[in-house]
Amino acid sequence: MHTSNVVWIVVAVVVAILVIAAALIVSRRATQRRRRQQAEEIREQARLESARVERRQALADETAARARAAQAEAEAKAAEAARLQERAAAHHDEVAQSREKLQDQWQRADEIDPQTREPAENGGEPEHLRDPDRAGQDETAVRRSASS
Repeated sequence: MHTSNVVWIVVAVVVAILVIAAALIVSRRATQRRRRQQAEEIREQARLESARVERRQALADETAARARAAQAEAEAKAAEAARLQERAAAHHDEVAQSREKLQDQWQRADEIDPQTREPAENGGEPEHLRDPDRAGQDETAVRRSASS
């Protein structure tokens, strides 16, 4: 082989290597550009999703605050209901005591008053037990007619 042929072969091999290297570099740069673009798209999606997550977080916080306020209001109402129940029970106790005292007064008046009718004449019950709203009305009418 002639030296000129060897030189041309070496030059052809070097050129082929340079072309292959250039193609690899261009290919690598294109791949890197695509990856950067893909990464940027992913980052943009992440920014949008991050904004959505922040809005959801704000809504969750607001809802939790409303729930706490409603819970506090419910507890306050429950405390008020318990206080009112205690008050009602105290009133019922006072009423029961007052009724006992009133019953004692009626019995004492029946024992003292000689004109008290016998239970048998009133259907087996003293007058004040039959109709508490009308108890004493007959006596008042008798007193009015006596004073007239």
